Amino acid sequence: MSKKVTKKAQEKVVRSVNNNIRSSVRKLNPILKSIVGKKVDLAIRDLQFSEKRITKDIRKTINSAVANAENNFQYDIDKLIVKEAYCGKKIIMKRFRPRAKGRAAPILKPYSSVTIILSETKKMESHGSKS
Repeated sequence: MSKKVTKKAQEKVVRSVNNNIRSSVRKLNPILKSIVGKKVDLAIRDLQFSEKRITKDIRKTINSAVANAENNFQYDIDKLIVKEAYCGKKIIMKRFRPRAKGRAAPILKPYSSVTIILSETKKMESHGSKS
């Protein structure tokens, strides 16, 4: 019996994880959704001109994934795209703020983890051209 080789087994993915980013998942998700499917240099440029504070940490994670792709798999940097980008909850620091009449109000300071997965674009074979 011969084993079938799936596409996932052939395709190498490069990942980079940044744990303990000081921001909530709710603030990270729109930024990460905006870079999925883009080329790496385009994604970094979009993050560079964003006004959000947290884009600096996401940029560092993408640069780490690019370095992993270059060193570990010898991928061409110009052909890398952001295949997946997602985040998850981590710890929540709990602080309290004094309020009126001896009461206290909680302040929650959430942390998140960001995972960036890159893959190399394959050249599409054209079978013909419309003219």
